[in-house]
Amino acid sequence: MTTKRFHAPDSEALDELYGDVADADLQPLWMLEGLMTATPAVRPRSHVWHWSAMRPLAQRCGELVGISRGGDRRVLSLTNPSLGGKPYATSTLWGAVQYLQPGEVAPAHRHTPGALRFVLEGSGVWTRVQGDAVAMAPGDLVLTPSWVWHEHHNSGDEPMIWFDGLDQPLLESLDAIFFEPGQDANVPREVPSRSRSEELYAGAPGLVPIGSRPEVDYSPLFAYRWVDTDRALDQLLLADPKSAVALRFADPTTGRDVMPTMRCEMHRLPPGAATAPTRIVGSSIFVVFSGTCTVSLEGETVELVAGDMVATASWDEWWFSSEEGCDLFRVSDAPVIESLGLERRSVRQS
Repeated sequence: MTTKRFHAPDSEALDELYGDVADADLQPLWMLEGLMTATPAVRPRSHVWHWSAMRPLAQRCGELVGISRGGDRRVLSLTNPSLGGKPYATSTLWGAVQYLQPGEVAPAHRHTPGALRFVLEGSGVWTRVQGDAVAMAPGDLVLTPSWVWHEHHNSGDEPMIWFDGLDQPLLESLDAIFFEPGQDANVPREVPSRSRSEELYAGAPGLVPIGSRPEVDYSPLFAYRWVDTDRALDQLLLADPKSAVALRFADPTTGRDVMPTMRCEMHRLPPGAATAPTRIVGSSIFVVFSGTCTVSLEGETVELVAGDMVATASWDEWWFSSEEGCDLFRVSDAPVIESLGLERRSVRQS
């Protein structure tokens, strides 16, 4: 029986081995560092975009860039500087501002990334989702899930601007992005006061029709109206008027999240309230809908007003406080994190 002889690290044979390993497109694990970290070695950092900069730029784009020149959507993407120029807010979430002028139509298309719209200002716009005409108004959450046809129409006399949230960075990392443009077609301009999805699934809280749910993995209710969200937040505050409260938008037929890859929430901070300093696995984008507040990101404090947007990176510490009171819309990748069993949270007592 012979004993294998191991060469010293500086031996010629070992150098030759490592060269051959590299030529074979392999890497020795024992030579790699930083693969396993005590906490997430996150590429993006948390970041803030201010409405005072975004709103005028969106308006200028509306005046100078037509829909056709804008690739059928006039969108300004939130670009996190720590992501090397990619048009993404976090590693898993796309955030953007979309601007539609009176009389304009953003034509139909569909794509595998799921998308949501949270309306910030304006009137007269409606979105056709799988043939269902859905009116849009400030504070409304409108869904255009994965691979459903959708188009936007402004039949009013003023511009509308809304926040777009998509799971595109996540799907890009999975090599799962597909896109298909729609066919030009004349569609009815009349928009009902309630979409078909609302007639079926928004009749009353906790009541849904039997036997009519489509076999899909997203919410069949395409519009969540601000008047309902506002009333529900007020009801929560009755129990504890001085504490921050929050709601999760849910599929009314299953109670699950509105999409399998994104969670949507609405948070209300009454005057003088604050959230606890929190770290979580997974990232989020917050949009200030009304009021003013302060966000702390890894100890850095930033003052926020309506329209400002905040990306919180995985395992960065963040918390909000408000002297005046504010409402915050939030989209996160929580359903993906939870479905993979990776949920982790640390809440610091302030």
